[in-house]
Amino acid sequence: MNEPRTILVIGTYDTKDAELNYVCDCIRQQGGKVISMDVSVLGDPSQPTDISKHEVAAAADKTIAEAIDSGDENHAMQIMADGASALTAKLYADGRIDGMLAMGGSMGTDLALDCARALPIGVPKYVVSTIAFSAIIPPDRLTADIQMILWAGGLYGLNDICMATLSQAAGAVLGAARSACRPDPDKPVIGMMSFGSSALRYMVHLREPLIERGFSVAVFHGTGMGGMALERLTEQGYFACVLELAVAEIGNLMTGSILNAGATRMTAAGRTGTPVIAAPGFGDMVDFATWAPVPARFEGRPYHAHNRLIASASLSGDERRELAHEVARRLKSGTSPVEFVLPTRGVHAWDTEGMPAHDPEALAAMVDGYRAAMTDPIRLTEVDCHINDIAFSEAVLAIIDRWIADGTIRMAR
Repeated sequence: MNEPRTILVIGTYDTKDAELNYVCDCIRQQGGKVISMDVSVLGDPSQPTDISKHEVAAAADKTIAEAIDSGDENHAMQIMADGASALTAKLYADGRIDGMLAMGGSMGTDLALDCARALPIGVPKYVVSTIAFSAIIPPDRLTADIQMILWAGGLYGLNDICMATLSQAAGAVLGAARSACRPDPDKPVIGMMSFGSSALRYMVHLREPLIERGFSVAVFHGTGMGGMALERLTEQGYFACVLELAVAEIGNLMTGSILNAGATRMTAAGRTGTPVIAAPGFGDMVDFATWAPVPARFEGRPYHAHNRLIASASLSGDERRELAHEVARRLKSGTSPVEFVLPTRGVHAWDTEGMPAHDPEALAAMVDGYRAAMTDPIRLTEVDCHINDIAFSEAVLAIIDRWIADGTIRMAR
Protein backbone atom coordinates (compact mmCIF):
# COMPACT_ATOMS: atom_id res chain seq x y z
CA MET A 1 0.00 0.00 0.00
CA ASN A 2 2.93 2.35 0.67
CA GLU A 3 4.47 1.85 -2.78
CA PRO A 4 3.87 4.73 -5.20
CA ARG A 5 0.89 4.14 -7.48
CA THR A 6 0.85 5.21 -11.10
CA ILE A 7 -2.26 6.72 -12.67
CA LEU A 8 -2.85 6.95 -16.39
CA VAL A 9 -4.34 10.39 -17.13
CA ILE A 10 -6.17 10.54 -20.47
CA GLY A 11 -7.56 13.58 -22.27
CA THR A 12 -7.36 16.02 -25.15
CA TYR A 13 -4.30 18.02 -24.12
CA ASP A 14 -4.83 20.55 -26.90
CA THR A 15 -8.13 21.92 -25.53
CA LYS A 16 -7.92 20.85 -21.85
CA ASP A 17 -4.21 21.25 -21.26
CA ALA A 18 -4.45 23.34 -18.07
CA GLU A 19 -7.12 21.12 -16.51
CA LEU A 20 -5.28 17.88 -17.26
CA ASN A 21 -1.97 19.21 -15.99
CA TYR A 22 -3.73 20.41 -12.84
CA VAL A 23 -4.98 16.86 -12.20
CA CYS A 24 -1.53 15.42 -12.87
CA ASP A 25 -0.01 17.88 -10.40
CA CYS A 26 -2.62 16.96 -7.76
CA ILE A 27 -1.76 13.28 -8.11
CA ARG A 28 1.98 13.94 -7.86
CA GLN A 29 1.54 16.22 -4.84
CA GLN A 30 -0.16 13.33 -3.06
CA GLY A 31 2.76 11.00 -3.74
CA GLY A 32 1.46 9.33 -6.88
CA LYS A 33 3.03 8.95 -10.29
CA VAL A 34 1.46 9.84 -13.63
CA ILE A 35 1.58 8.59 -17.21
CA SER A 36 -0.10 11.18 -19.42
CA MET A 37 -1.83 10.21 -22.67
CA ASP A 38 -2.84 12.81 -25.25
CA VAL A 39 -5.86 11.86 -27.39
CA SER A 40 -6.09 15.16 -29.24
CA VAL A 41 -6.44 15.23 -33.02
CA LEU A 42 -5.95 18.80 -34.26
CA GLY A 43 -3.86 20.66 -31.69
CA ASP A 44 -0.82 20.05 -29.52
CA PRO A 45 -0.21 20.19 -25.75
CA SER A 46 1.80 22.93 -24.09
CA GLN A 47 4.42 20.35 -23.17
CA PRO A 48 5.07 16.79 -24.39
CA THR A 49 2.95 14.03 -22.83
CA ASP A 50 4.27 10.58 -21.97
CA ILE A 51 2.16 9.07 -24.75
CA SER A 52 1.64 11.32 -27.74
CA LYS A 53 -1.42 11.53 -29.98
CA HIS A 54 0.70 10.00 -32.76
CA GLU A 55 1.37 6.92 -30.62
CA VAL A 56 -2.34 6.66 -29.83
CA ALA A 57 -3.32 6.74 -33.50
CA ALA A 58 -0.57 4.24 -34.34
CA ALA A 59 -2.00 1.82 -31.76
CA ALA A 60 -5.17 1.82 -33.89
CA ASP A 61 -3.08 1.21 -37.04
CA LYS A 62 -3.82 4.75 -38.20
CA THR A 63 -2.11 8.12 -38.31
CA ILE A 64 -3.19 11.52 -37.07
CA ALA A 65 -3.21 12.66 -40.70
CA GLU A 66 -5.74 9.93 -41.51
CA ALA A 67 -7.91 11.00 -38.58
CA ILE A 68 -7.82 14.62 -39.75
CA ASP A 69 -8.36 13.75 -43.40
CA SER A 70 -11.47 11.76 -42.56
CA GLY A 71 -13.21 15.13 -42.17
CA ASP A 72 -15.50 13.69 -39.51
CA GLU A 73 -14.92 14.39 -35.82
CA ASN A 74 -16.82 11.26 -34.73
CA HIS A 75 -14.72 9.01 -36.98
CA ALA A 76 -11.51 10.73 -35.90
CA MET A 77 -12.27 10.25 -32.19
CA GLN A 78 -13.19 6.61 -32.73
CA ILE A 79 -9.71 6.11 -34.16
CA MET A 80 -8.27 7.69 -31.03
CA ALA A 81 -10.60 5.63 -28.81
CA ASP A 82 -9.42 2.40 -30.44
CA GLY A 83 -5.80 3.35 -29.95
CA ALA A 84 -6.25 4.68 -26.41
CA SER A 85 -8.11 1.61 -25.20
CA ALA A 86 -5.51 -0.71 -26.73
CA LEU A 87 -2.69 1.21 -25.05
CA THR A 88 -4.57 1.30 -21.73
CA ALA A 89 -4.88 -2.49 -21.76
CA LYS A 90 -1.20 -2.91 -22.65
CA LEU A 91 -0.01 -0.50 -19.96
CA TYR A 92 -1.89 -2.49 -17.34
CA ALA A 93 -0.75 -5.86 -18.70
CA ASP A 94 2.84 -4.61 -18.56
CA GLY A 95 2.40 -3.57 -14.92
CA ARG A 96 2.95 0.11 -15.61
CA ILE A 97 -0.33 1.56 -14.28
CA ASP A 98 -2.48 1.01 -11.21
CA GLY A 99 -5.52 2.99 -12.32
CA MET A 100 -6.84 5.45 -14.88
CA LEU A 101 -8.44 8.87 -14.86
CA ALA A 102 -9.97 10.29 -18.03
CA MET A 103 -11.53 13.71 -18.51
CA GLY A 104 -13.76 15.21 -21.13
CA GLY A 105 -17.05 16.41 -22.49
CA SER A 106 -19.17 14.13 -24.64
CA MET A 107 -16.23 13.36 -26.97
CA GLY A 108 -13.80 12.65 -24.18
CA THR A 109 -16.37 10.62 -22.25
CA ASP A 110 -17.11 8.46 -25.28
CA LEU A 111 -13.41 7.62 -25.53
CA ALA A 112 -13.01 7.23 -21.76
CA LEU A 113 -15.72 4.57 -21.60
CA ASP A 114 -13.75 2.41 -24.04
CA CYS A 115 -10.55 2.84 -22.01
CA ALA A 116 -12.35 1.86 -18.80
CA ARG A 117 -13.69 -1.29 -20.45
CA ALA A 118 -10.11 -2.25 -21.37
CA LEU A 119 -9.23 -2.72 -17.69
CA PRO A 120 -10.31 -5.67 -15.51
CA ILE A 121 -12.49 -5.36 -12.43
CA GLY A 122 -10.64 -4.10 -9.37
CA VAL A 123 -8.52 -1.60 -11.31
CA PRO A 124 -9.70 1.96 -10.48
CA LYS A 125 -11.39 3.66 -13.44
CA TYR A 126 -12.37 7.27 -12.83
CA VAL A 127 -14.11 9.43 -15.45
CA VAL A 128 -14.52 13.18 -14.93
CA SER A 129 -17.26 14.14 -17.35
CA THR A 130 -19.57 17.01 -18.20
CA ILE A 131 -22.24 14.36 -18.97
CA ALA A 132 -21.73 12.05 -15.96
CA PHE A 133 -24.97 10.24 -14.99
CA SER A 134 -26.69 11.46 -18.15
CA ALA A 135 -29.33 9.29 -19.79
CA ILE A 136 -27.41 9.55 -23.08
CA ILE A 137 -24.83 7.10 -21.69
CA PRO A 138 -26.25 3.60 -22.37
CA PRO A 139 -25.75 1.05 -19.59
CA ASP A 140 -23.90 -1.38 -21.86
CA ARG A 141 -21.07 1.16 -22.31
CA LEU A 142 -20.32 1.14 -18.59
CA THR A 143 -17.83 -1.30 -17.14
CA ALA A 144 -18.76 -3.01 -13.89
CA ASP A 145 -16.81 -0.86 -11.42
CA ILE A 146 -16.47 2.45 -13.25
CA GLN A 147 -16.61 5.63 -11.17
CA MET A 148 -17.84 8.94 -12.55
CA ILE A 149 -18.06 12.48 -11.24
CA LEU A 150 -19.87 15.39 -12.88
CA TRP A 151 -17.40 17.98 -14.11
CA ALA A 152 -19.41 21.02 -13.06
CA GLY A 153 -18.23 24.23 -14.70
CA GLY A 154 -15.55 22.31 -16.56
CA LEU A 155 -16.32 22.80 -20.21
CA TYR A 156 -13.55 25.33 -20.80
CA GLY A 157 -10.79 26.62 -18.55
CA LEU A 158 -9.78 26.27 -14.92
CA ASN A 159 -11.96 27.88 -12.26
CA ASP A 160 -12.69 27.37 -8.58
CA ILE A 161 -15.69 25.12 -9.21
CA CYS A 162 -14.01 22.74 -11.63
CA MET A 163 -10.79 22.68 -9.58
CA ALA A 164 -12.82 21.44 -6.62
CA THR A 165 -14.04 18.55 -8.79
CA LEU A 166 -10.66 17.79 -10.34
CA SER A 167 -8.84 17.73 -7.00
CA GLN A 168 -11.43 15.29 -5.64
CA ALA A 169 -11.01 13.08 -8.69
CA ALA A 170 -7.23 13.05 -8.32
CA GLY A 171 -7.49 12.04 -4.67
CA ALA A 172 -10.20 9.48 -5.35
CA VAL A 173 -8.38 7.58 -8.08
CA LEU A 174 -5.04 7.61 -6.25
CA GLY A 175 -6.66 6.54 -2.99
CA ALA A 176 -8.51 3.78 -4.80
CA ALA A 177 -5.30 2.57 -6.41
CA ARG A 178 -3.62 2.45 -3.03
CA SER A 179 -6.41 0.55 -1.28
CA ALA A 180 -7.84 -1.62 -4.07
CA CYS A 181 -8.32 -5.26 -3.16
CA ARG A 182 -8.05 -7.19 -6.40
CA PRO A 183 -10.10 -10.39 -6.87
CA ASP A 184 -8.30 -13.69 -6.36
CA PRO A 185 -7.48 -14.83 -9.90
CA ASP A 186 -7.49 -18.51 -8.91
CA LYS A 187 -10.75 -18.76 -6.95
CA PRO A 188 -13.84 -19.82 -8.95
CA VAL A 189 -16.62 -17.25 -8.89
CA ILE A 190 -20.36 -17.72 -9.27
CA GLY A 191 -22.35 -14.77 -10.56
CA MET A 192 -25.94 -14.70 -9.31
CA MET A 193 -28.81 -12.46 -10.39
CA SER A 194 -31.34 -11.53 -7.73
CA PHE A 195 -33.37 -8.81 -6.07
CA GLY A 196 -33.39 -7.82 -2.40
CA SER A 197 -33.98 -10.48 0.24
CA SER A 198 -37.39 -9.02 1.07
CA ALA A 199 -38.54 -10.35 -2.31
CA LEU A 200 -36.19 -13.24 -3.16
CA ARG A 201 -34.63 -15.50 -0.54
CA TYR A 202 -32.64 -17.97 -2.59
CA MET A 203 -29.46 -15.91 -2.36
CA VAL A 204 -29.66 -16.24 1.43
CA HIS A 205 -30.12 -20.01 1.12
CA LEU A 206 -27.42 -20.48 -1.53
CA ARG A 207 -24.56 -18.23 -0.52
CA GLU A 208 -23.05 -20.16 2.39
CA PRO A 209 -23.39 -23.61 0.76
CA LEU A 210 -21.65 -22.25 -2.34
CA ILE A 211 -18.85 -20.75 -0.26
CA GLU A 212 -18.46 -24.10 1.50
CA ARG A 213 -17.99 -25.67 -1.92
CA GLY A 214 -15.07 -23.33 -2.62
CA PHE A 215 -16.73 -20.54 -4.61
CA SER A 216 -16.71 -16.80 -4.26
CA VAL A 217 -20.30 -15.62 -4.72
CA ALA A 218 -21.15 -12.29 -6.38
CA VAL A 219 -24.85 -11.32 -6.30
CA PHE A 220 -26.07 -8.72 -8.82
CA HIS A 221 -29.20 -6.55 -8.52
CA GLY A 222 -31.54 -7.12 -11.47
CA THR A 223 -32.47 -3.50 -12.07
CA GLY A 224 -30.61 -2.86 -15.32
CA MET A 225 -27.20 -1.77 -14.11
CA GLY A 226 -26.71 -5.06 -12.23
CA GLY A 227 -27.46 -7.09 -15.33
CA MET A 228 -25.12 -4.94 -17.36
CA ALA A 229 -22.30 -5.63 -14.90
CA LEU A 230 -23.03 -9.37 -14.81
CA GLU A 231 -23.08 -9.51 -18.60
CA ARG A 232 -19.81 -7.62 -18.96
CA LEU A 233 -17.96 -9.81 -16.46
CA THR A 234 -19.37 -12.93 -18.10
CA GLU A 235 -17.98 -11.71 -21.43
CA GLN A 236 -14.57 -11.49 -19.75
CA GLY A 237 -14.80 -15.16 -18.72
CA TYR A 238 -14.89 -14.19 -15.08
CA PHE A 239 -17.43 -16.75 -13.81
CA ALA A 240 -17.25 -20.50 -13.37
CA CYS A 241 -21.04 -20.57 -13.49
CA VAL A 242 -23.86 -18.04 -13.80
CA LEU A 243 -27.12 -18.33 -11.84
CA GLU A 244 -29.66 -16.43 -13.94
CA LEU A 245 -32.40 -16.87 -11.37
CA ALA A 246 -34.25 -13.57 -11.96
CA VAL A 247 -35.46 -12.58 -15.43
CA ALA A 248 -37.15 -9.20 -14.86
CA GLU A 249 -34.60 -7.33 -16.96
CA ILE A 250 -35.71 -9.30 -20.02
CA GLY A 251 -39.36 -8.47 -19.33
CA ASN A 252 -38.41 -4.84 -18.85
CA LEU A 253 -36.59 -4.83 -22.18
CA MET A 254 -39.57 -6.39 -23.95
CA THR A 255 -41.99 -3.79 -22.57
CA GLY A 256 -39.77 -0.75 -23.12
CA SER A 257 -38.92 -0.10 -19.48
CA ILE A 258 -35.80 1.96 -18.79
CA LEU A 259 -34.80 -0.62 -16.16
CA ASN A 260 -33.18 -2.97 -18.66
CA ALA A 261 -29.61 -4.09 -19.26
CA GLY A 262 -29.49 -3.78 -23.03
CA ALA A 263 -30.43 -5.89 -26.02
CA THR A 264 -27.75 -8.55 -25.46
CA ARG A 265 -28.74 -9.37 -21.89
CA MET A 266 -28.53 -13.07 -21.01
CA THR A 267 -26.41 -13.96 -24.03
CA ALA A 268 -22.80 -13.54 -22.84
CA ALA A 269 -22.72 -16.92 -21.11
CA GLY A 270 -23.74 -18.64 -24.33
CA ARG A 271 -21.00 -16.84 -26.26
CA THR A 272 -18.32 -17.78 -23.74
CA GLY A 273 -19.51 -21.31 -22.95
CA THR A 274 -20.17 -20.42 -19.30
CA PRO A 275 -22.56 -22.91 -17.62
CA VAL A 276 -25.95 -21.41 -16.71
CA ILE A 277 -28.62 -22.36 -14.22
CA ALA A 278 -31.73 -20.25 -14.81
CA ALA A 279 -35.10 -19.74 -13.15
CA PRO A 280 -38.11 -17.39 -13.57
CA GLY A 281 -37.57 -15.13 -10.56
CA PHE A 282 -39.72 -12.00 -10.98
CA GLY A 283 -40.88 -13.32 -14.34
CA ASP A 284 -44.36 -11.96 -13.75
CA MET A 285 -43.80 -8.22 -13.29
CA VAL A 286 -42.39 -5.24 -15.16
CA ASP A 287 -40.44 -2.50 -13.40
CA PHE A 288 -40.52 1.23 -14.03
CA ALA A 289 -39.61 4.43 -12.23
CA THR A 290 -41.94 5.20 -9.33
CA TRP A 291 -41.58 8.93 -10.02
CA ALA A 292 -42.86 8.53 -13.59
CA PRO A 293 -46.50 7.98 -14.60
CA VAL A 294 -47.64 4.37 -14.72
CA PRO A 295 -47.37 3.30 -18.38
CA ALA A 296 -50.83 3.30 -19.92
CA ARG A 297 -50.85 -0.41 -20.72
CA PHE A 298 -50.25 -1.24 -17.03
CA GLU A 299 -52.83 1.08 -15.50
CA GLY A 300 -55.28 -0.79 -13.28
CA ARG A 301 -53.02 -3.82 -12.86
CA PRO A 302 -51.66 -5.05 -9.51
CA TYR A 303 -48.98 -2.55 -8.52
CA HIS A 304 -46.20 -2.46 -5.94
CA ALA A 305 -44.13 0.65 -5.14
CA HIS A 306 -40.90 -0.78 -3.77
CA ASN A 307 -39.56 2.68 -2.92
CA ARG A 308 -39.50 6.16 -4.46
CA LEU A 309 -37.31 4.92 -7.31
CA ILE A 310 -38.70 1.56 -8.47
CA ALA A 311 -42.26 0.29 -8.86
CA SER A 312 -43.62 -2.89 -10.44
CA ALA A 313 -46.83 -3.90 -12.18
CA SER A 314 -48.03 -7.41 -13.01
CA LEU A 315 -47.77 -9.01 -16.41
CA SER A 316 -50.76 -10.83 -17.82
CA GLY A 317 -50.70 -14.58 -18.37
CA ASP A 318 -50.07 -14.14 -22.10
CA GLU A 319 -47.25 -11.67 -21.45
CA ARG A 320 -45.64 -14.13 -19.05
CA ARG A 321 -45.76 -16.82 -21.74
CA GLU A 322 -44.10 -14.43 -24.19
CA LEU A 323 -41.39 -13.69 -21.64
CA ALA A 324 -40.81 -17.41 -21.09
CA HIS A 325 -40.20 -17.96 -24.80
CA GLU A 326 -37.90 -14.94 -25.02
CA VAL A 327 -35.83 -16.14 -22.07
CA ALA A 328 -35.59 -19.58 -23.69
CA ARG A 329 -34.53 -18.05 -27.00
CA ARG A 330 -31.68 -16.20 -25.33
CA LEU A 331 -30.56 -19.20 -23.30
CA LYS A 332 -30.52 -21.35 -26.45
CA SER A 333 -28.57 -18.81 -28.52
CA GLY A 334 -25.13 -19.99 -27.41
CA THR A 335 -23.06 -23.06 -26.72
CA SER A 336 -23.10 -23.19 -22.92
CA PRO A 337 -24.80 -25.96 -20.93
CA VAL A 338 -28.09 -24.63 -19.52
CA GLU A 339 -30.46 -26.03 -16.91
CA PHE A 340 -33.71 -24.37 -15.91
CA VAL A 341 -35.30 -24.83 -12.47
CA LEU A 342 -39.04 -24.11 -12.54
CA PRO A 343 -40.81 -23.53 -9.20
CA THR A 344 -44.55 -23.97 -9.75
CA ARG A 345 -45.91 -22.10 -6.73
CA GLY A 346 -44.54 -18.59 -7.22
CA VAL A 347 -41.53 -16.53 -8.18
CA HIS A 348 -41.17 -13.80 -5.51
CA ALA A 349 -42.58 -12.76 -2.14
CA TRP A 350 -45.23 -10.44 -3.57
CA ASP A 351 -47.07 -13.19 -5.49
CA THR A 352 -47.99 -15.24 -2.43
CA GLU A 353 -51.56 -15.43 -1.14
CA GLY A 354 -52.72 -12.12 0.34
CA MET A 355 -50.05 -10.10 -1.48
CA PRO A 356 -50.83 -7.61 -4.30
CA ALA A 357 -49.38 -9.72 -7.15
CA HIS A 358 -51.12 -12.98 -6.20
CA ASP A 359 -52.73 -14.31 -9.40
CA PRO A 360 -53.06 -18.12 -9.58
CA GLU A 361 -54.36 -18.17 -13.16
CA ALA A 362 -51.56 -16.01 -14.53
CA LEU A 363 -49.03 -18.06 -12.53
CA ALA A 364 -50.36 -21.25 -14.12
CA ALA A 365 -50.03 -19.65 -17.56
CA MET A 366 -46.45 -18.68 -16.79
CA VAL A 367 -45.55 -22.19 -15.61
CA ASP A 368 -47.09 -23.67 -18.78
CA GLY A 369 -45.12 -21.14 -20.82
CA TYR A 370 -41.80 -22.23 -19.34
CA ARG A 371 -42.69 -25.91 -19.68
CA ALA A 372 -43.31 -25.36 -23.37
CA ALA A 373 -40.26 -23.16 -23.95
CA MET A 374 -37.52 -24.94 -22.01
CA THR A 375 -36.80 -27.71 -24.46
CA ASP A 376 -33.57 -29.21 -25.81
CA PRO A 377 -30.78 -28.30 -25.40
CA ILE A 378 -32.05 -26.85 -22.09
CA ARG A 379 -32.65 -29.37 -19.34
CA LEU A 380 -35.77 -28.58 -17.30
CA THR A 381 -36.17 -29.42 -13.59
CA GLU A 382 -39.63 -28.76 -12.17
CA VAL A 383 -40.02 -28.34 -8.39
CA ASP A 384 -43.39 -28.20 -6.63
CA CYS A 385 -42.54 -25.26 -4.39
CA HIS A 386 -42.19 -21.47 -4.24
CA ILE A 387 -38.91 -19.93 -5.39
CA ASN A 388 -38.27 -18.74 -1.83
CA ASP A 389 -38.57 -22.26 -0.37
CA ILE A 390 -35.47 -24.23 0.61
CA ALA A 391 -36.48 -26.92 -1.87
CA PHE A 392 -35.81 -24.56 -4.78
CA SER A 393 -32.28 -23.77 -3.60
CA GLU A 394 -31.62 -27.46 -2.95
CA ALA A 395 -32.53 -28.19 -6.57
CA VAL A 396 -30.02 -25.55 -7.73
CA LEU A 397 -27.31 -26.98 -5.49
CA ALA A 398 -27.96 -30.49 -6.79
CA ILE A 399 -27.21 -29.31 -10.33
CA ILE A 400 -24.06 -27.52 -9.17
CA ASP A 401 -22.83 -30.64 -7.38
CA ARG A 402 -23.45 -32.72 -10.49
CA TRP A 403 -21.63 -30.18 -12.65
CA ILE A 404 -18.67 -30.10 -10.25
CA ALA A 405 -18.48 -33.89 -10.34
CA ASP A 406 -18.61 -34.17 -14.14
CA GLY A 407 -16.29 -31.22 -14.77
CA THR A 408 -18.88 -28.88 -16.31
CA ILE A 409 -17.93 -26.36 -13.64
CA ARG A 410 -14.18 -25.81 -13.48
CA MET A 411 -13.01 -25.29 -9.92
CA ALA A 412 -9.69 -23.71 -10.94
CA ARG A 413 -9.38 -20.54 -13.03
